[in-house]
Amino acid sequence: MHYFNTLEFAKEQDVLDVLSSFRNKFHIPKDKKGNDWLYFTGNSLGLQPKSTQKYIQQELEDWANLGVEGHFEAKNPWLDYHELLTDKMAKIVGAKPIEVVVMNTLTTNLHLLMVSFYRPTKTKYKILIESDAFPSDRYAVASQLKFHGYSDADLIEWKPREGEDLLNIADLEMIVSEQGDEIALLLIGGVNYYTGQFLDLKRIAAIGHSKNCVVGIDLAHGVGNIQPNLHDSNVDFAAWCTYKYLNSGPGSLAGLFVHEKHAKNKDLPRFAGWWNHNKATRFNMRQPFDVMEGAEGWQLSNPPILSMAAIKASLDLFDEVGMDALREKSEKLTGYFEFLINEIDSEDITIITPSNPEERGCQISIQVKNADKNLHKKLTAQHVITDWREPDVIRCAPVPLYTSFEEVYRMVSILKELLKKE
Repeated sequence: MHYFNTLEFAKEQDVLDVLSSFRNKFHIPKDKKGNDWLYFTGNSLGLQPKSTQKYIQQELEDWANLGVEGHFEAKNPWLDYHELLTDKMAKIVGAKPIEVVVMNTLTTNLHLLMVSFYRPTKTKYKILIESDAFPSDRYAVASQLKFHGYSDADLIEWKPREGEDLLNIADLEMIVSEQGDEIALLLIGGVNYYTGQFLDLKRIAAIGHSKNCVVGIDLAHGVGNIQPNLHDSNVDFAAWCTYKYLNSGPGSLAGLFVHEKHAKNKDLPRFAGWWNHNKATRFNMRQPFDVMEGAEGWQLSNPPILSMAAIKASLDLFDEVGMDALREKSEKLTGYFEFLINEIDSEDITIITPSNPEERGCQISIQVKNADKNLHKKLTAQHVITDWREPDVIRCAPVPLYTSFEEVYRMVSILKELLKKE
């Protein structure tokens, strides 16, 4: 046996890991015997930081003690609470504070952004997505097409080449070169939910803009585990959820990015509400609508404080660690995971995630030929919590904030034993 493929080596890596102590800052689910689950589904729902309860309790106490005055007198005044999240969220996505706001939920934000940025004309009206986009993205853009009087035939797909699993950006260039005069919008998942492929956002933006197409990015499976550098990428807009890698709790609020080049364009059509009106005159009540500059100009409603408190707890952890350190550990974790999977002596196992660490998120997608969901159920029965995606893929997310090298080793060892029994 190769030394790297041993429990001793995995434990050594945990000793050397400068971020290992952060695992203790999270609640790790346990089995009935008190043993930690092997949790690899941060790509669906991140674990709860131990500080979250304290952050939410603070707001509950202020609500109980202050009532409506909490908007101004709470320890963290509710009126501007969303502003407490802006700078730290901007660091995570590589944006300027004016470009970011936390609000609503992911698909809601995508629709609000398309109100502004999907402006079809008689000749330029099609939308381009990746062929295996997350279903909610497909549903959203298909409904936008239908709303504007178009059909599914006007949805263009960027597909992997025959016999391949990953997208080739040269194919996107060809599609846009040939059909770009008819394409109004590119809406692409920055990290593909199925394969974990991390796409070159800057190049995608340049390709789209070469034919005057608007470029939007869904970062649901990327934010908090890759560094998208949204400002420098020059994409027009992006949106993401916070309950996956950002550990903010089920169904928590989402984030939104609008590039600075659009910040002062008050003529962009958009839906209006109380909270995207100029806050200097917001409480005058009878003023004509005066939209705020930057990403805040897409807000509609006042902030839901309890959800934002959970987000604040997580963002404070991210700010303590920093994305550079997280990304460095993530690449080591997925690299070790990949090595161990490739060591399994089976022709039925294939990793469909890119082997280049710079081209993948915090995810390894394992394709198991001739397997069905029973394999996933057997893993779950041993408290290995992964994510099954039809027809034959196990998605695993070794999250650098709370996953150890030992856990990666133990997960692969259990999978190996189960495969022997198949």
